[in-house]
Formats: sequence, C-alpha cells, structure tokens
Amino acid sequence: MIVAFVDEHRDEFGVEPICRVLQIAPSTYYAAKKRQFAPSARAVRDAVLIQVLMVLWVANRKVYGAHKLWKAARRAGHDVGRDQVARLMNVIGQPLAPHSSSALVRTTSIASPTVGSSPQTSSRRSANPSSSAS
Repeated sequence: MIVAFVDEHRDEFGVEPICRVLQIAPSTYYAAKKRQFAPSARAVRDAVLIQVLMVLWVANRKVYGAHKLWKAARRAGHDVGRDQVARLMNVIGQPLAPHSSSALVRTTSIASPTVGSSPQTSSRRSANPSSSAS
C-alpha cells in the first residue's frame, strides 16, 4: 500500500522526501520493491530444501518424523534445522510420524459418560473428616 503511494508520487517529490514524511526508511521502500519481483533468500532455500526432504522422506518409506528426517538430512550433508524441517513438511502438507513419546501413550479403556463415579469412592472422600483436621 505504501509502495504504491510512493510509486505514484515519486516523480513529483522523490522517494526520500516521501519516506521522510511517512516516517519510514527509504531502505524499507526499496526492500519492498525488491520483494515484488524476486523471491526472498528464504523462499529460494525453502524450495531447494523441500525437494531434498521429499527425496529423503520417500527413500525412508514415508515413515520418518521431523526429528529422524532432520537427522537423515544432516547425514546427507544438508545444513538444516530440526524446526525448519517440521515447518517445511507442514508447508507441503505431508503428515509426519508422531514423536516416539506420543506413540507410547495408549488409551486402554474408555469411561462411559452415563456411569457416574462409584459410591465407594464418594464415601471415601467424606469419611473420617476429623483425621484431616488434626
């Protein structure tokens, strides 16, 4: 929005005076102009890393989570962060295998919502109130 305004009036006033009145640095304007025509360095790196991660993920039978995929990328010689691997896999919509600690948590029984608590447990809560007071 500001870039369009500056572009509209730059021939009449110049970029620096307009930026001074708008209280923005001229470098902000030039950086925004540059982003309109060329992708950022991060976007370029992400495009390359997405291809690398997909190859590694498929080569490992699509079962690796972010942590193992990160380790595989590091072994393959790619300098990439673990959180960056997770972010890129989310960007392309690939489901990652759950972390091993979450796989260990299993539900063994499901409580019925119609059944209340046992009368024995409710009587235990109110039994012998004098022992807690001493």
